[in-house]
Amino acid sequence: MKIVSYNVNGIRAAMNKGFAEWLRDVDPDIIGLQEVKALENQIDKSIFEDLGYQVFWYPAVKKGYSGVAILSKEKPKHVAYGMGLQVYDDEGRIIRADYGDFSFISAYFPSGTTGDVRQDFKYQFLDDVYGFSQDLIKEFPNLILSGDYNICHKPIDIHNPVANKNSSGFLPEERAWMDKFTASGFDDSFRLFNQQAHQYTWWSYRAGSRAKNLGWRIDYHMSTSPMKEKIKNSVIYPDVHHSDHCPIMIEIDHKKEN
Repeated sequence: MKIVSYNVNGIRAAMNKGFAEWLRDVDPDIIGLQEVKALENQIDKSIFEDLGYQVFWYPAVKKGYSGVAILSKEKPKHVAYGMGLQVYDDEGRIIRADYGDFSFISAYFPSGTTGDVRQDFKYQFLDDVYGFSQDLIKEFPNLILSGDYNICHKPIDIHNPVANKNSSGFLPEERAWMDKFTASGFDDSFRLFNQQAHQYTWWSYRAGSRAKNLGWRIDYHMSTSPMKEKIKNSVIYPDVHHSDHCPIMIEIDHKKEN
């Protein structure tokens, strides 16, 4: 089974850049989207349904902002919308689909780049999503929590760790949270397969950053320890250009229920 996560930075803009054609060609079984920036009635769902996907949409209350979605070829046993905390759920940050032998989350973590208020909001979210994830893995031990975490974990994950040491997304407190999160039972699936530097998933639009590969790796498939033996591959697609992010994919062994 192929599972993709992709911050599309506006689904309508991505569609105008060939996202649907790319999706048809890559043909993942499941794709989690972040920053869809659209209500469900603002997109033509039939484009995805014609490709064999069921569409589960969780937009923000504020129009044109945030929002997550899951497109799935296999019918989930259950879909859960939100974390049960209105302050985050109003921003459309978490959606979960449960299958026979695993559960998948598409998550969009807050950014703190706009100032102290949102950075504090981000820290509060990190505390709350940690507790949320710890409760979830008791009920769903085979869990993949994918999406845009808006954090580079280690110096290898960012093009200039020294210059960015005081930048939101690479602050010591954020990186310490990633240490705590991965120590709590989650593997960074990409690093199970690839230890190379210069592997990024987001690039600034400024100064030709993408052409120079001056990027950040802030998008992850984090998978619980019991999933490790099921994971067969984890890759980044840096040459896919519908967004300032690129898609990431994980392949897992999966027994589809009849």
